[in-house]
Amino acid sequence: MENNKIELVRNKLPDSETLYELSNLFKMFGDPTRVKILSCLQIRDMYVGELAETLDMTDSAVSHQLRVLRSSKLVRGVKEGKEVKYSLDDDHVTKILEYGLTHVNEDR
Repeated sequence: MENNKIELVRNKLPDSETLYELSNLFKMFGDPTRVKILSCLQIRDMYVGELAETLDMTDSAVSHQLRVLRSSKLVRGVKEGKEVKYSLDDDHVTKILEYGLTHVNEDR
């Protein structure tokens, strides 16, 4: 009887690769600088220089974090002349941020 319950849970778990990818996604939100960048981009699309000035960081530091966020498909860049304008990759990123803030602000 007990084994059936355990098997039911095992069968509903995502596969190991999917869980690994999910874990890596959440690691992206484990860095305050990346969360700040995502929060800025939630408000509006921005260039590296604008993000750097807003967050009081160097262009190089912001660019590095944007590369990390791009590799995780959380942001995308569109070349406009010599610069790249960054935005959140899709509505899922906005929802993750909104749900996270709702959770953090619970009982405040």
